[in-house]
Amino acid sequence: MIKDILDTHTHTLASGHAYSTIRENARAAAKKGLELLGITEHAPRMIGSCDTIYFQNLRVVDRSAYDVELLMGVELNILDEQGTVDLEHKVLKQMDLVIASLHTPCISPGDREFNTQASINAMKNPYVNILGHPDDSRYPVDYRALVQAAKEYEVLLELNNSSLRPGGSRKNARGFDEEMLKVCMEYQVPIVIGSDAHVDTDVGCHEKALELLEEIGFPEELVVNRSVEELKKYANRFRK
Repeated sequence: MIKDILDTHTHTLASGHAYSTIRENARAAAKKGLELLGITEHAPRMIGSCDTIYFQNLRVVDRSAYDVELLMGVELNILDEQGTVDLEHKVLKQMDLVIASLHTPCISPGDREFNTQASINAMKNPYVNILGHPDDSRYPVDYRALVQAAKEYEVLLELNNSSLRPGGSRKNARGFDEEMLKVCMEYQVPIVIGSDAHVDTDVGCHEKALELLEEIGFPEELVVNRSVEELKKYANRFRK
């Protein structure tokens, strides 16, 4: 069984379409035995999310709650093929953890080449640590190119548990995840599991992702959820 002691992708009320607080998420993480929790609110271009000043003021938030280490960060929106994102470098360098993702309210899906280039160019941003849910069938990508770029720019590819749950907005994600994971094994590129929780009861819920990893024989040494220290090698706060 793959060791799983952290969750890098969760949202709170501040994201506008999530339903719990920072401390509620942290308490849920503690109950599930997690040692580290990422709070990654949607960046400003997401409908209803917080403004830039929210991220500029994260220094006031304690980095521990209920004996769980907190990384306060952001889930950026990739805005174009050039990989432009919706916070400036001077703000991003203050973030503990930075995810970049393609979201339909912020960028219209393009063809495979467009989506791939948008993702790779976002990974070139020195403050981006994780590429979020690269398994959305609305955004087909070239996984070999994506994995090679992740290795070159030292960015983690996310295995998003929410994508694998029935009834979600990202349809048919399992086949895309399998393809990505097999290429990751070929190139020995690590991944991170994220719950993408929008309510505290989903924090640390990685069951679907873990089932898939076990099924395909994905090696534990390529899953950074096994170790806080391993995750910190990729987190913006500790790479400065």
